[in-house]
Amino acid sequence: MLDLKFQSENLYKKSLEKDYDVIVFGAGPAGLTAGIYSGRALLRTLIIEEKMIGGEAASTEKVENYPGFPDGIGGFELTERIKKQAEKFQTNILISHTNSVELTGDIKKIKTDDGEFNSKTVVIATGSSPKNLNVPGENKFKGKGVSYCATCDAPFFKDKDIAVIGAGSSGIQEGLFLLNFVKSIKIIEFLPQMTAEKILQERIKSRENVEFFLNTILLSINGKQFVDSITIENRATRERKDIPVSGVFVWVGLKPNTDLYKNSIKLDEYGFIITDEHLKTSQTGVFAAGDVRKKVLRQIVTAASDGARAAISAQHYIDNLKS
Repeated sequence: MLDLKFQSENLYKKSLEKDYDVIVFGAGPAGLTAGIYSGRALLRTLIIEEKMIGGEAASTEKVENYPGFPDGIGGFELTERIKKQAEKFQTNILISHTNSVELTGDIKKIKTDDGEFNSKTVVIATGSSPKNLNVPGENKFKGKGVSYCATCDAPFFKDKDIAVIGAGSSGIQEGLFLLNFVKSIKIIEFLPQMTAEKILQERIKSRENVEFFLNTILLSINGKQFVDSITIENRATRERKDIPVSGVFVWVGLKPNTDLYKNSIKLDEYGFIITDEHLKTSQTGVFAAGDVRKKVLRQIVTAASDGARAAISAQHYIDNLKS
């Protein structure tokens, strides 16, 4: 007997139209908010998501700085609410791999594993992914002690000693969540100081089972079948040491998910999409929103703002086409 969920998803995919006013790539806060605004504008809208609805935000254990939730809210719950709001305004959402995009011309052409679609405009909101460390042992131990998601993997490290690489806001916030499970944390930071929000710094400093190694570089992740230690080096003294740990959680920055568009639109030297104040890209009828574009601040609230602005700009573009 066919799984009913699988069956309903297949039927849903087959029922999708082929022609749209707006196609949004990415179902994170930016993409979903774009779907809300374009749906409310009565534009035929399709959101295409490669992996998980909600994006990186959905894997955040607790969001404390999104307006309207004074006690915080889980990242999955928040993005699920935004998704339902987008669907309320007749925005379609498709989970599928995008094989190619043709962004020139008045009609943009998209090929996915579930068919081909056409659209008058495109909003790129594919977000960003955690950077790799590119140190010996990282690839070998992915899924065997190396992780990039505390919410996903914290329970596997109950009562274990672990290392967190990166003392920015993401690293410290996820480290605080990990402390609900692990025995202790060694925080490794390349810079001489933490860069996390001050309130997060104060929280992590108050915990007795956290040790800080600032101005320190991670040289390697070691083990046989699983992680059993890391090797670090102090950048000032050049002193090296091995630290026994069972897990390594990595938060050393983000890389934009722009490989599919690098030959179609203008990117900066780091691969982020360059836009103007209306979130227009270098390609006519193509807009970008959220963490995928070049900007100063990358937060859920700014992603949502970008999504709204991009959708409104797309609406204005379509109105000009009609006139």
